[in-house]
Amino acid sequence: MEFPNQSGFRQQPNVRMRGTSMDTGDASPLFDDTSAGGHKQRGKDAYTGQAYLSDPMSNLAMAYGSSLASHGKEMMDKNLDRFIPISKLKYYFAVDTVYVGKKLGLLVFPYMHENWEVSYKQDTPVAPRFDINAPDLYIPVMGFITYVLVAGLALGTQNRFSPEILGIQASSALVWLIIEVLAVLLSLYLVTVNTDLTTIDLVAFSGYKYVGMIVGVVAGLLFGRTGYYLTLLWCCVSIFVFTIRTLRLKILSEAAAEGRLVRGAKNQLRMYLTMSIAAAQPIFMYWFTFHLVR
Repeated sequence: MEFPNQSGFRQQPNVRMRGTSMDTGDASPLFDDTSAGGHKQRGKDAYTGQAYLSDPMSNLAMAYGSSLASHGKEMMDKNLDRFIPISKLKYYFAVDTVYVGKKLGLLVFPYMHENWEVSYKQDTPVAPRFDINAPDLYIPVMGFITYVLVAGLALGTQNRFSPEILGIQASSALVWLIIEVLAVLLSLYLVTVNTDLTTIDLVAFSGYKYVGMIVGVVAGLLFGRTGYYLTLLWCCVSIFVFTIRTLRLKILSEAAAEGRLVRGAKNQLRMYLTMSIAAAQPIFMYWFTFHLVR
């Protein structure tokens, strides 16, 4: 029904259609559009980072920190090389496959080798890979590790393996090696031998016996105690000959320089010292392996 108003016009009633809203002007979206705000925030962060990098104080702090770190690294390398000669250790590990093969053959068959002098180049010994007579640390280190593994294998075949026994075996071999080197250094000091032998050289020469120990234990595992004794005897004689012919040029340097054995009490002591060092190698070889083969 239509009702006239005071002005004479008819007033239509407010009719709401289905599916429409009463107030379309005040409608708000379900999700806020934050894309513009996100771009602004990232732009603000980038501007802040650029401002930080362009700050002179920040650049000065970064340069000072880098200089301090490089100075600390230099001091650490200097002090480390003072106690542990890294540059010298690199020389003893400068080996290749050909050198390792020839050196292992020399340790087992030293009888046919004639020239035992170490080669020099401008008063500096050449790297081991160029001279089979040069001492190295690669074979002693790998020999020690292999000896521990072979000892564990031998104990395992006899149902006597345990981590404690294997640890005792490895630690005792290492301790006796250190004692041997210290005893040789003390003997050289007491005899007053002027030689170019270093502590690392003595460690290398003392570590070569692990090769014969490994060969003896492996022979014992394959052929029993008879094979162990025969093989170890051969290796003991070989390491004795190798040590005598190697160290006599180092310890008996004066006699070797003159081409003859100089008579005198001092040179007799040097000869006895050389023979004692060589004789100690077979004793240690037997001591560390006889209980591994049954």
